[in-house]
Amino acid sequence: MSRIREKTDVCVVGAGHAGCEAALACARMGLNTIMFTVSVDSIALMPCNPNVGGSSKGHLVRELDALGGEMGKNIDKTFIQSKMLNISKGPAVHSLRAQADKAEYSRAMRKVLENQDHLTIKQAEVTQLLTTDDLAHMNDQNEIEEYERDFENLTIAGVKIFTGAVYEAKAVILCTGTYLKARCLCGEAITYTGPNGLQPANHLTDSLKSLGIEMRRFKTGTPARMDKRSIDFSKMEEQFGDEKIVPFSFSTNPEDIQIEQVSCWLTYTNKNTHDIIKANLDRSPIYAGIIEGTGPRYCPSIEDKVVKFADKERHQVFIEPEGLHTNEMYVGGMSSSLPEDVQLAMYRTVPGLENCKIVRNAYAIEYDCINPVQLYPTLQFKRVKGLFSGGQFNGSSGYEEAAAQGLIAGINAGLFIQNKEQIVLDRSQAYIGVLIDDLVTKENFEPYRMMTSRAEYRLLLRQDNADLRLREIGYRVGLVSEEQYRAVLEKKELIDAEIKRLKETSIGANKETQNFLEKHNSSTLKTGSNLSEILCRPEMTYEILKEIDEKREPLPEDVIEQVEIEIKYEGYIKRQIHQVEQYKKMEKKRIPSDINYDDIKSLRLEARQKLKLYQPINVGQASRISGVSPADISVILVYLEHKNKE
Repeated sequence: MSRIREKTDVCVVGAGHAGCEAALACARMGLNTIMFTVSVDSIALMPCNPNVGGSSKGHLVRELDALGGEMGKNIDKTFIQSKMLNISKGPAVHSLRAQADKAEYSRAMRKVLENQDHLTIKQAEVTQLLTTDDLAHMNDQNEIEEYERDFENLTIAGVKIFTGAVYEAKAVILCTGTYLKARCLCGEAITYTGPNGLQPANHLTDSLKSLGIEMRRFKTGTPARMDKRSIDFSKMEEQFGDEKIVPFSFSTNPEDIQIEQVSCWLTYTNKNTHDIIKANLDRSPIYAGIIEGTGPRYCPSIEDKVVKFADKERHQVFIEPEGLHTNEMYVGGMSSSLPEDVQLAMYRTVPGLENCKIVRNAYAIEYDCINPVQLYPTLQFKRVKGLFSGGQFNGSSGYEEAAAQGLIAGINAGLFIQNKEQIVLDRSQAYIGVLIDDLVTKENFEPYRMMTSRAEYRLLLRQDNADLRLREIGYRVGLVSEEQYRAVLEKKELIDAEIKRLKETSIGANKETQNFLEKHNSSTLKTGSNLSEILCRPEMTYEILKEIDEKREPLPEDVIEQVEIEIKYEGYIKRQIHQVEQYKKMEKKRIPSDINYDDIKSLRLEARQKLKLYQPINVGQASRISGVSPADISVILVYLEHKNKE
């Protein structure tokens, strides 16, 4: 075996969206970082949908950018269509979504990584995690002699790759995505590969199990890719991007991204499609019992849709370009693991796809991942000090969820090495906080997907104010520059000053004001008012208000947006702030890490078992654990108060 022994600060295992963010975060914090990948060509790969963002996922990307992550900047450089979703609804659910040029997205991210100081990319399969005890029992050939492992005091010390080379590290971040013991299924055909036919990672699972880490088997899937030349777009509805493009990154100049966009297309399945699927369910690995893993409820295959929503006469199908320099088109909404002949038959029943030619077959992919309750909210493993993880390895789905976790895991691994307090974003601070709290606190038996409905305080956690909420944290950990931080402070000052001015600017019920209100179909005034109260009216906008606002100074558009939202939704925002204050009280009540729940005799047995398993860091987190009742929380609070008095 290889005798190579190298030392570094951080090892990141995997180069998908989680791995990229984790590695960049560590390197930008000044830590020497090695990022391992089974293929350098798979860096920031988009093996499924060719887009970034979407409902709630756009929030994650905005928050990631505010903290100093890279995904937002990268999609701004490589998108081919952009759209703000849900604009007919309130600002809490507005969410940005952009079609990516897949090849360009991967290429651009790779360029950033390759030119990042303190970061090395290494094409190699990591086969083993090494603890401090492993290194102590390792001989000159990097072989570990037999010894009895102390499971109570596990500390990570590095990794070993397939060649036998050892890389010692102070922290390791696992971002293996869908590669662990992966296999792809297309009908009866099973290939033991990772996504897009890439090499799987077959050895690391056993090493994880040897450390006492619980593993799971999950599944996801992807639809076929079609040859653009074989599609009849005249039978489909054309879907355009926004006339005015909004960037994902707060550091992107909006004027720089007003590009000519490509179209996407909408069509539908029908009875013929569904009949073909129903007639061939016995040939689907999902229904034939071949697939072992659990799939995502909120991103089902077309087989699942037809079976579980039998009353639906049709399902949406989105035809989306994979890039500017390819004829491959992504068939969104029709992921499948049916055999190739069935796939071709069902796709050809869809209007516009009657003569379609498949470039890549749809397939399902199974992979190993962990039960995320084994993690602290910092994304560090409870039983292995210095071992962190992020992304689909944590039981989530989606590029955006992966990137967000990768960034937090990277930040906390860096803070761990620097002997600084690690960060935990709570549910009132960020969608990222909701995502991680749900993963580590709730029982998730399927790949987790972020949704706006999961966020209790979504009116406060809007995509438009992510910089105001999170820039300070990014600056504090070293991922946001002084210039960027000062810019957001100045923005906040402008917002506060303008809101104050509008509230203090009185207008009388004179003829000029009444004419203005009548002109815009707004009720006239009986007594004097102020500009803020006028702006609160649904039919009024900040732009319209300038007709009677003589003292207005020019302001940036993002400042105007915040002013308008803060004034129009002031009552609702104040109510949520009050709810957050109540929530924070529980979050601030810390639970000692050495607490013995067996000593709390009044706790029910189920609660005691769940609390031992989850090891919550505060009372708020404990209250969200399934099986822990409000009565149990009261018992814990009394116990903690008694202990504090001792």
